[in-house]
Amino acid sequence: MKADVVRGHLDGLLLAVLEEGPLHGYAIIAAVQRRSGGVLELRTGTIYPALNRLERLGLLSSSWQSVGERRRRCYALTDAGRHTLAGERTAWSEFTAAIGSVLNPAVNPAVPPPGLAP
Repeated sequence: MKADVVRGHLDGLLLAVLEEGPLHGYAIIAAVQRRSGGVLELRTGTIYPALNRLERLGLLSSSWQSVGERRRRCYALTDAGRHTLAGERTAWSEFTAAIGSVLNPAVNPAVPPPGLAP
């Protein structure tokens, strides 16, 4: 899938995978890929700036964890992040409903057939 498609929804994707608990960067990438059935492949150069921005906004917190001799930064959702995720989900539902109404008008009974006034 094209990176442009994900760009406007990256924050929501990152917040959603962190809802289950803290993860480090590569685990976040793997979670998005797994949950999308392999369709979404995020790059480290894409997610780390986004994770840092979300942390500056107070939506994530982070801490260093040691695994053997390696250290990695783990990110966790804050209460503000949970609140923002709820808003992202609402916005996504509204967006997909609106796009669906345009692309598949026969599926949406609230949309009158062409030429008929409501």
